[in-house]
Amino acid sequence: MEKALKLKRATYHLWTFTVSKLISSFGAQVYAFAISFYILQITGSATSFATNLICNILPRTIVAPFAGYVADNYSRKKIVITAQIATTLAIGGLLFVSLTYGLSLVAIYTTTAILSLTTQFSGVAFTSSITGLVDENRIQKAMSLNQMSISFAAIGSPAVGGLLYGVVSMPVFLLMYMTASVLAVILESTMNFKLFAKRKEVAEGELKETMFQNMKAGLSYLRLQPVLTAIIWISLSINFLFGAFMVGYAFILIEKMKMPSQHFGLTEGAFAVGMLLMSIYLSTRKDLEYPLLVGRRGIIVMGIIMAGIGLPLFISMPYAWMFVYYATLMFSFGVTQIIVNTPLMVWMQKSIDDDFKGRVFSILETMSMALMPLGMVLYGFLYDILPAQWILLASSLLLIVAVLILARPSVVQKAHPELAGKGNVEMKIVKESGN
Repeated sequence: MEKALKLKRATYHLWTFTVSKLISSFGAQVYAFAISFYILQITGSATSFATNLICNILPRTIVAPFAGYVADNYSRKKIVITAQIATTLAIGGLLFVSLTYGLSLVAIYTTTAILSLTTQFSGVAFTSSITGLVDENRIQKAMSLNQMSISFAAIGSPAVGGLLYGVVSMPVFLLMYMTASVLAVILESTMNFKLFAKRKEVAEGELKETMFQNMKAGLSYLRLQPVLTAIIWISLSINFLFGAFMVGYAFILIEKMKMPSQHFGLTEGAFAVGMLLMSIYLSTRKDLEYPLLVGRRGIIVMGIIMAGIGLPLFISMPYAWMFVYYATLMFSFGVTQIIVNTPLMVWMQKSIDDDFKGRVFSILETMSMALMPLGMVLYGFLYDILPAQWILLASSLLLIVAVLILARPSVVQKAHPELAGKGNVEMKIVKESGN
């Protein structure tokens, strides 16, 4: 009877978690859309816009290791709720400033930095708590629904933001975000974060590690996990080399192909639709059997898609065909990204010790983001002096070579020992994927 009640509670968590993520993500992205337009409208400066982006990326990168330590040593539920309340207060503070003194760049930058910090602590604590909220058999469903809510917000928020901007005032946008944040707090407060948790209880009188010792223990744990180390190096490679995609995609379509902004927005929307549909599919099917092998193949496909962005620069095609080609490419990219990310996240949720999840996920995020700014700066420079199509082709080849080396068969077999001695694994994967 107790097991049945726990499973019923886990089902409640599954949908509460999804709705909470959807509400908070939607509110955050509508706010981000409105603030971005507001900064560009009042300043007309790309530097001011970039400064706001830095205020979003830099704080979370700096505090990521501390967020992991906090998530592994304190109540994850309290961290999530405290961070969400801090988000509400930060937006409330910006609303007060806007009504009293009028919005200023300093107030916006400060709020963006605070939101970056709260998002980091909440995100690491929530990710570390998935296996405590739902039963092991539905972890893939939880991860897929989480991604689905983010994708849905990514599709809907620009449309809502675009419709409302210019019609309602900035305080209304802030009030909407505050309301969404309060609803998220209410939903999160009803969840039991320890329902299936397997965290070690600290014995009375046991000496507690210092923060430095605790963080060092997280690194030592990671060093003993060769598969996790390989995943981190793959993430570093992807985030650095995908600077070619992040900078080159807009550069090619807008500057080289002269694609109107409306059509460019539709191609980016196809990416979000691909993510959404694949998330829905994965939420309804059983766990993939060999996630690291599937991830390796998916990253190779992503490399091919990245190279394909430069194809219209080699082969001329009518505008309508070009638009359909890029929309299809971005849809495929969205699908592939979910195929890579979701099974790997499920594998990590099941494989990482509960007491180390916060530190491991924070290290993974820090390392993943570390080379992203450098990659974007480097590729921005390269696109000014070299042909775009050759940059994309070279970067995609480097990505494929990197993943083949880092996710070589010996590493894959450490993640999936049952593959040892099996010859035709690729056919097994294809067959299993069709079930």
